[in-house]
Formats: sequence, C-alpha cells, structure tokens
Amino acid sequence: MDKNTLTGFLLIGLIFVAFYFISRPTPEQIEYQKQVAEQKALAAQAEQQEKEAQDTLPIVVEDSTALVARLGNFANAGVGEEKTEIVETDLLKIAFSNKGAMVTSVELKKYKESKDSLLRPLMLFDGKEENAYSFVFATNSSRVLSTADLFFEQLPIEKNDSTQIVTYRLTVDEESYMDFVYTLPNDDYMVRFDIKTKGMNDVFAPTMSSFELQWDGKVRQQEKGRDFESRYSGVYFKYFADDVDNLSESSAETKDIPTKLKWVSFKDQYFSTILIADESFSSAKLSTEAYKEGNYLKNCSANMYVPYDGEKVGFRFYFGPNHFKTLNDYDKNLPDEEKLDLQRLIPLGWSLFRWVNRWMVIPMFNWFGSFISSFGIIILLMTIVIKTLLFPLMYKSYMSTAKMRVLRPEIEKINEKIPQEKMQERQKATMELYSRAGVNPMGGCIPMLLQMPILIAMFSFFPAAIELRQQSFLWADDLSAYDSICDLPFNIPFYGSHISLFCLLMTITNIIYTKWNMEASNTGGQQMPGMKFIMYFMPIMFLFFFNSYASGLSYYYFISLLITIIQTYIFRLCIDEEALLKQLNENKKKPQKKSGWMARLEKMQREQLEAQRKARKN
Repeated sequence: MDKNTLTGFLLIGLIFVAFYFISRPTPEQIEYQKQVAEQKALAAQAEQQEKEAQDTLPIVVEDSTALVARLGNFANAGVGEEKTEIVETDLLKIAFSNKGAMVTSVELKKYKESKDSLLRPLMLFDGKEENAYSFVFATNSSRVLSTADLFFEQLPIEKNDSTQIVTYRLTVDEESYMDFVYTLPNDDYMVRFDIKTKGMNDVFAPTMSSFELQWDGKVRQQEKGRDFESRYSGVYFKYFADDVDNLSESSAETKDIPTKLKWVSFKDQYFSTILIADESFSSAKLSTEAYKEGNYLKNCSANMYVPYDGEKVGFRFYFGPNHFKTLNDYDKNLPDEEKLDLQRLIPLGWSLFRWVNRWMVIPMFNWFGSFISSFGIIILLMTIVIKTLLFPLMYKSYMSTAKMRVLRPEIEKINEKIPQEKMQERQKATMELYSRAGVNPMGGCIPMLLQMPILIAMFSFFPAAIELRQQSFLWADDLSAYDSICDLPFNIPFYGSHISLFCLLMTITNIIYTKWNMEASNTGGQQMPGMKFIMYFMPIMFLFFFNSYASGLSYYYFISLLITIIQTYIFRLCIDEEALLKQLNENKKKPQKKSGWMARLEKMQREQLEAQRKARKN
C-alpha cells in the first residue's frame, strides 16, 4: 500500500469518527430517551393487565385520586368529552379533535375520488384510525404521557381576511400550559402547526430535551387502478440538507434513521400528507406495509424525536396535491441548503430523465395548458413538437439505413464469395465496403439512442401528471388511468380484467411499424438468430405492460408511432435511392479517410483474424 492510499484511508476514517461524535445524541438525550422507553414499557404492561382484567371486573369510573396517580399534574385533562371542530378554507376542510388536539380529517375541496363513477369528496384521511399523531413527554414526577390521551381546551378561533388560527390549550395551572396552534391560510395547502409552552420547564422532566412524535396513518385508495396507484404510494422523507429517499413501495419495510430529517410524507400517487419540521427531526424510525385489498393501499408509521428548546417547536403540515408547480413554489427565493425539495415526491424519473421532464416537458405542457382546455389536444400538440425536434435525428437514421439498403446487392455478393464459416473475414469485407462508400453502420443507431431520454422521460411524466386526472378525451374518461372499453368477467394474468383501447391501438401500430421497418432495414447482412421473433415479441409485451397504465401515456405512444410511420413514408417518397447509390459509388473512387471509429474497428477485426489463424495453426 503506497503512502497516498494510506493517507486516503486515514482521512476517511477520521471523517467517520468526526461524524459519529457530531451526530450522536447528548448524554441528556440518551438518558431522557431511556426514561421514556422504560416508562412506556411499564405503561404498556399496565395497559395489558388492565385489559385482561376488564372481562372479570365491573366497569368503574376512574376517580380523581386514580387520575392524579396516573396523570399527575395533568389529571384535569384526563377526562372530558371528545368534540370535533370543522374549519374550512378555500382549499381545505379540516376537522380537529380536542382529545389530543390533532387533525383527524382533511378534505381537498377541489378534487374528487376517482376509484369509481360516484366522484365522492376526496378525503386524504377521515378519523383517527386513518391518521393520528401524538407527542410523548416525561414529567418531573417520572410519568410518561401522550397528548393523544389528554383533553385540550379549545380557545376561540381567530379569523381575518387571509387566515384562521385554531388553538388548543393543555393547562396545568394559570402559569403553566402548552398550546397547539394551527394557522390555516385561506388559499394555501400548507398549514402552520406550532407547539408553544409557558411555565412548563418545572413540569417536564429536567432531562427532557425533545418530544417523541408518534404518527400513524393509512393511505387511501383514490384512483381506479389499485395496483398501479400502489406503485406510487408509500413513505417518503428528506434528509436534513440532503436528498429525498423513500421506503419500499412494493413490500413491507422498516428503517431506523439515526441522522436528522427535514420532513416525512405519507404519499399517494397524486396526494400527500407531509409533516415538515422548522428545524429537524433528530432521528426517526419509519415503516410501511401494503394492504392487498380493501379501501387502503399502505399502512404507514413514523416515530421521530423533535428537539425542544424549552419554549416552542414549529412544524408545517402539507395537505394537498402532488402538483409540480405547487410543491416547487415553496422553494422560491430559498438558498440551496434550505430548499425543501417537495417536488421530489413526484416521480419524474432518474437524473437525465427528470431533467428533461422538469425543463422541457413540464414547461411545454403548462404553456399549452394555459390556452387549451382539452388535454387530449395538448398531448397531440406536444407529440408533434417533440417529433419535430427529433426530425433531424430521424432523417439521419433513415438515411443511414437507406445507404446500407442500396448496398445490399454488394453485401450479398460478399456473403456468396466468403463462406459463413469465415464470419470474421465476411465482416471485415463488409466494413471495408461501408468505409469506401462513406457509410457509418452505426449512423442509424446513434440517433435512435439520442431519442431515448425523451421517450423514457415521457414514460415517467404521464403517470405523475395530476393535471390529467379525471380529464376525458374521446372514449377515455380519465387520462391518468386506463381507458377500459370492455370489462372482462375474468382476470388474465399479467394483463388484467379489462381491455384498454389506446393500449391496443398502440400495440397494433407498433406491430405494423415493426414489420415495415424490418423490411426497410434489410441490408443483406447476417441477422442474429431469433431477432425477428424478438422484434415482434416486444410489442406484444407492451400490450400486457401498458394495459393498466395511464391512457394518456398509451395515447402519446400511439400518436408518436403514427407520426413516425408518416415521416418514414415521406422519407421513402422523397429520397431517390438510385441517386443515393450513384453517390456512394462516387465515394468509392475518392481517397479514403478513415474515421477513428472505423480504424479501431478494423484493427479489432485484424486482431481477431490473427488470433483465429494462430488457433487453427496450433
């Protein structure tokens, strides 16, 4: 091991050691978490014993002495009548419960469910069994309490032209209380949530430096295609001043995260509930599990520690759509290290493909949408624009194929002259012919490869575009879901129990184009065994793969293939292949200047021939 390598390993080791000491919890935090864990274990044991005794003991109302013994200073909050307060804004209808002072229901007023034809109000969640959160804290009397078990006093709602403020108070005495304050803007999906305390330092445990936040929720099925929607649902989170990540969307997963998080989201395909910390969550344990059937897609939970400075803790709740511009606007005028990156909840593809969607596809989509109401027409116009931009590449690809096709008689002569057993010599002669004629055999592949980022980007864009949700076009009543023209009384494995017409049209068009393209691309060269079968097999696979996908995507690919066929037909009419062959024959007479690529290819072929000769000789 040389000196530089050793130095590098030492530096990496020092970085890990420094990171450990910086990120590890303080002794006070460790002691507090230990106390909380012990008290929670005792509470769980007592709860279990109480549950076992319920079948044999008569129901007894808990008296004040028992309440004081169980809750200490918070005995007055141990009993009460649970009440719900409903507050409406222009965008949201939110229900609050005084027990736990939590949001128990959220309706998005501008959206409807899509899973059936009834178009019911779209509820992100409705009831504590679908969404519940609480803050666990330790008291100076060594009790561990949860806000979910305590009754808060609701203060009068404060209203003005732009906001409504809902406050719940948990009172110890006149000088000691804790407020849960929700600030609801009238025209925003972001709700402010603050925990403010006064005189509570002597009530909380002396070692308390953080709240434990327990959040459990269920992700509702909102769309028609359950399996497809489930692929885009789950638990997402953002590391503090770092990237966005998520738990598995296809299987159960639990993850302990010892480092800071900025936000955690319980996400559906088109809607999310996001909890954002003003500062950070110091650590977290996240988990998700999928439901195979029923009204819910995922069961999600997040246990997090929230640093508490003795006065307040601040959060924001986002209850709203996964709309790119809406989410992206929350990062306006913020430095990079403070950006929330909420738009990363929208699956626009990896790296290059996401870049194409963000800076080309979405702006073009929004621009057309600013003056055209039909999204089917918008997709058509987008397809025409994209195919126009790709026209030079398509032309170059066709010309390369046409050049090789007009040389087919000479290729066939080479194949007749050189037996198949001498494949390397046959390929060398073919490449020499292409070189003398000025034909690059890769000229047709490279333009096609350059188109792939756009094709893949569109594959990611359409299932993520909430604008297409419940937008009809022709026979499709929802471009964000599959367009069923016939519901089958049985299920076909890997296909489904319906027939998507746009998918069927795309497949038929793809088969026709494949047949036509294979005939036009026959250059007389040696074809790989089974290649013809593979070329026809792929469109059939697409039929199964896209049958449950967004109909807008199948429609886009169908239109794109039609335009490609039209372009190819125009090329065939406009290009004089006899004149092209004459030009290639003229090229053969000119002094040859081999490109670097051709020179390297010929060198490789010479080396292979030499190796074969040596092998035969041995």
